Amino acid sequence: MKRSRHLALATALALVPLATPVSAQSSGQSQMESAVNQQTVDLSLERVFASPGLDGPSPRALKLSPDGRWVTLLRNRTDERERYDLWGYDRTSGEWRMLVDSTALGQGRELSEAEKMQRERLRIGDLKGVVAYDWSADGQSILVPLEGDLYLARLNGAVQRLTDTEEAELNPKLSQTGGFISFVQDGRLWTGLLGEDARPITPEETADTVHWGEAEFVAQEELDRQTGFWGSPQDHRIAVERFDEAPVGIVTRAAIGAEGTSTYQQRYPAAGTPNADVRLFVMDPDGGNRVEVDLGAERDIYLGRVDWAPDGSRLYVQRLNRAQTVLDMLSVDPATGKATVLFSEEAAPGHWINLTSNYKFLEDGSLIWWSERDGYGHLYRFADGQWRQLTSGPWVVTGLAGVDEDAGRVFFTGTKDDPLAVQVYALDLSSPEAAVRLSDPAFANSARMDEAGKTLVVSRSSDAQPGQVYLADGQGQRLAWIEENRVDADHAYVPYLASHQVAQYGTIAGADGMPLHTMMITPPLEPGKRYPVFFQHYGGPHAQTVTKGWHGALAQAIVDKGYIFFALDNRGSANRGVAFEKPINRAMGSVEVEDQKRGAEFLKTLDFVDPDKIATYGWSYGGYMTLKMLQADPGLYAAGVAGAPVTKWELYDTAYTERYMGTPQADAEAYARSDALAEAGQIRDSLLLIHGMADDNVVFENSSALIARLQAEAVPFDMMLYPGQTHRVSGPKISVHLWETIFRFLEQNGVAPTE
Repeated sequence: MKRSRHLALATALALVPLATPVSAQSSGQSQMESAVNQQTVDLSLERVFASPGLDGPSPRALKLSPDGRWVTLLRNRTDERERYDLWGYDRTSGEWRMLVDSTALGQGRELSEAEKMQRERLRIGDLKGVVAYDWSADGQSILVPLEGDLYLARLNGAVQRLTDTEEAELNPKLSQTGGFISFVQDGRLWTGLLGEDARPITPEETADTVHWGEAEFVAQEELDRQTGFWGSPQDHRIAVERFDEAPVGIVTRAAIGAEGTSTYQQRYPAAGTPNADVRLFVMDPDGGNRVEVDLGAERDIYLGRVDWAPDGSRLYVQRLNRAQTVLDMLSVDPATGKATVLFSEEAAPGHWINLTSNYKFLEDGSLIWWSERDGYGHLYRFADGQWRQLTSGPWVVTGLAGVDEDAGRVFFTGTKDDPLAVQVYALDLSSPEAAVRLSDPAFANSARMDEAGKTLVVSRSSDAQPGQVYLADGQGQRLAWIEENRVDADHAYVPYLASHQVAQYGTIAGADGMPLHTMMITPPLEPGKRYPVFFQHYGGPHAQTVTKGWHGALAQAIVDKGYIFFALDNRGSANRGVAFEKPINRAMGSVEVEDQKRGAEFLKTLDFVDPDKIATYGWSYGGYMTLKMLQADPGLYAAGVAGAPVTKWELYDTAYTERYMGTPQADAEAYARSDALAEAGQIRDSLLLIHGMADDNVVFENSSALIARLQAEAVPFDMMLYPGQTHRVSGPKISVHLWETIFRFLEQNGVAPTE
């Protein structure tokens, strides 16, 4: 279950709890204080979601050209924050240039249903203009898909249209040498030389359930794999996925819109039901010499990742068993498809495999690999059949940024110095124990590199500084700003600086003494006055909401309304290691609920908190948590807001649900305990239920089942449904309506500041 874009917006807020307050980092704060003195101006919800964005520019898809000269990114417009154009920064001249103007090329054409669904999987369904691009190997041109067609942008400003078809070209890629282009259309993989017509190279199937070159639904939604074909470095061969959805059950999904209802017969692999049949083939770029890869006798597996060796001599395939407890790295002969197991990764008892992209095959035949085998996510090197651990300790490597093979250096991000502020590090393969921090600890950071591992692109933010991006050398020294986003007199956030409140961080003890990180933002506290709390949570795996990064304008708008903003990371959340994560195994809706309860109990001990005005809010898994929290502890919370909640895990998909819950057939009792419907009648506190009526992720049936159960139990509740909206429920006006609905509900139920 990926967090939706709406949820990410909300959990960019989710930064609040604290027991032991600390001051904001000085470097970011001093920058804010140096801005022009302003009269206090409270943030309105209308301004939060209007253009220009208050967070400043929000660049996406940062990349370095193959030769390292250019930095490219997608930059949104100040007058239309959802529209992105392609920009490039020439490191030689130090100049920025718009490479593709989406308004000049785009015609506002309706996207195909297939492309809409892919964008929904990526949580970018509300974005416009350029949303992806691909560099050519020679670094002289860029492949840009736009409104279903393909363009080739040259660095001199010229743009060549490559396709003009009614059907969309999905997942377009330039080959490794730049000689030809590949894309998916009508369920088949097409290739062609640049400037010439492409043709399909995979068979024409008689069944419309068969797709070539695409990633199946659960791979896109839950395994973070968006593509289904991979070209070799020398363009000799292409590995191509073929999946058949025929075994997958059909659900009738209603997309209820403002002026009518559309129904879709959607293949949806619900927990405990069959997945798509996935196969992998290797073929020449023209489709010839096709052989099937031997993925093993057990067909009910997940195709996790596919990579070519740097010299193209082998294909490496990560095969994940259905239970997601064993990952096999297969080494495949691309000429015959024959596979052998290079090594296997097994989950700790009571845990699961966290599939990642934090690995890299090196030119010398070795592999840098991320594993949780010692209880924390760390880096290892696999060479000549032997393992060597590169990082260690009670902290987590959060990402592999790159490898400089010439210098023997590995660059990564992790929580070594601060579990709430990820830093960038480098280590020498000859002495890995001496890792060096390359980033400023006053910020939460992320990083990526060029293929050669010579240049870093560092993204960072703090409680007092919205996101910044800069180029750095291998020693971490900043070479140039890509986006300084300085909060100066011209910044959109400046009018609201005077009312900006810093976050405070701390820990409270779980029921067993486990430290739980919290974050809190308060209004200016008046002696003797008590304040209501907006207690935001997510609660599910693969997410960390309490960080020391920029919390966003929405959190500040909530505080400006007179609420305390609070968040807590419970057991099961990310970046704390196996022991912290695995208590939710076969037990969703249990320990997370108890941990959040500890947060509410802590809040009630604070003399500036109104103990009768603690409202809890969550979206997606967070919406599920709201329901379970209200059911478990009637009266603890004054009100709850449940957005797009899962209410019955049998309704959610295989890959996500079974990873943590097993199957309904083998683990029926666990499913029954985790159900949010059976005890719906125990809800006694005010409840607001929100759902998009065209949600194809957490399908609307989750809420309709809850509605029926609440009505049958005579439980009063409020509800707001959004016709035509998917799992995100977002937009400049829709978002305002949603959040005004939430605060109107709280006010009507007595959870509001006292004037």
